[in-house]
Amino acid sequence: MHESSPVERIAVIGLGKLGSPIAACLAAAGYTVIGVDADPAKVEAINSGRAPVRETDLDAMITRGEGRLSATTEIDRAVEEADATFIMVPTPSDPDGRFSLKSVLAAVRAAGRALRARRGYHLVSVCSTVMPGATGGEIREALQLASGRRIGESLGLCYSPEFIALGSVIRDYLHPDMVLIGESDRRAGDALERIYRTVCRNEPMVQRMSFINAELTKIAVNSYITTKITFANMIAGICQHLPGADVDVVTGALGCDSRIGRKYLKGAVGYGGPCFPRDNVALARAADLAAAGADLARTVDAVNRQEVRRLADLVRTHLTDSQHTVGVLGLSYKPHTDVIEQSQGLLLTQLLASEGVPVIAHDPAALENARGVLGDDVRFAATLEACVEAADVLVIATPWPQYAGLTLSMLSGAGRRRRVIDCWRCIEDPVLRESADYIAIGLGPRETAADVEIRVNAASLQVA
Repeated sequence: MHESSPVERIAVIGLGKLGSPIAACLAAAGYTVIGVDADPAKVEAINSGRAPVRETDLDAMITRGEGRLSATTEIDRAVEEADATFIMVPTPSDPDGRFSLKSVLAAVRAAGRALRARRGYHLVSVCSTVMPGATGGEIREALQLASGRRIGESLGLCYSPEFIALGSVIRDYLHPDMVLIGESDRRAGDALERIYRTVCRNEPMVQRMSFINAELTKIAVNSYITTKITFANMIAGICQHLPGADVDVVTGALGCDSRIGRKYLKGAVGYGGPCFPRDNVALARAADLAAAGADLARTVDAVNRQEVRRLADLVRTHLTDSQHTVGVLGLSYKPHTDVIEQSQGLLLTQLLASEGVPVIAHDPAALENARGVLGDDVRFAATLEACVEAADVLVIATPWPQYAGLTLSMLSGAGRRRRVIDCWRCIEDPVLRESADYIAIGLGPRETAADVEIRVNAASLQVA
């Protein structure tokens, strides 16, 4: 068995919303990091000590790197100077649901060609999400062919996708529950685990396995989480029709069971973002290719696609005039990011606008991205106050912290009383909930004293 030399220099190919924060974390942990991206603007930002993408604490993390982080548009130069290469390029979904390997294979081939001129052991870690069978198949073949090396002796290959969310990439990367490593051999896995042990600030469970098991684990984790989200949303829908029911009370109790747990068990709106919606589809497609079944994954995907329709129906029931304006609060798919991909707020806005409902929208970070998709069909409010003032019905679609600060005076301004549909139960002020026209996903109608008396009397009759 060969002992791999300590990794000191790392090339990170892809400086997008994951690559940039991870490159900064590696530099802050003491590694010399050379980022690579085809976009000169991202390269220039990194070399100027600025964040090339919007992400929480990224500027501060770049500063902590103390000059160990640089960037270039030239893959060959970065790989030649590095001991390890991390590939973090996009793998968009093909029409059939599979993840495209186009960018990954291009990066692998370029890195392989650069390795022909370099001596010594080199580790290549694919961090982009790929389909089961890809790393040990096309990726491995492309790397060996381009580099002129065989995996094992002087070249290691790992598949190590991250379990992180946009808006909290740095926190999630530094404090993971689990590190997943699919390894070509023990030497490659050892080298990559050492890097994670250096960077992570906790003591995560490191799961090392074959490529195929790691690839399947990645999409299975996200598929399971979306199933949990969809179940909680179902409970919220039931609670909403039962007087006195509260989804937070129900799911809070469910989460106490160690077999279930509390995470991702908050009934609200459908899930969105760049990963969750497509991973169920990818798992189902992987099952098809293996001549197996994945009906649950397909069902979860189908149910989630209907969530925005259910929300739109609720909004319409509270529009008493065809000219009433709906104010949508939140267009990013989650707080603290400007990403709008499969955002429920964005989908709701599109659906209502397509039906002729006047809509005005606000988001602290995603207005420009949303404007490029929604165009002139929707008005955009630069401030929360402006959105509230223009709306008759408000929908809190994304739980940005500032939306919890709505006040009764804001909601009753300009001489009219506004209705609030709070998808995430952000507003906790009981006075506001009682005084305003407040509807919350997952909260049943309030029981009056007469309702309680009728229910108690009915129960007594049944017992008798």
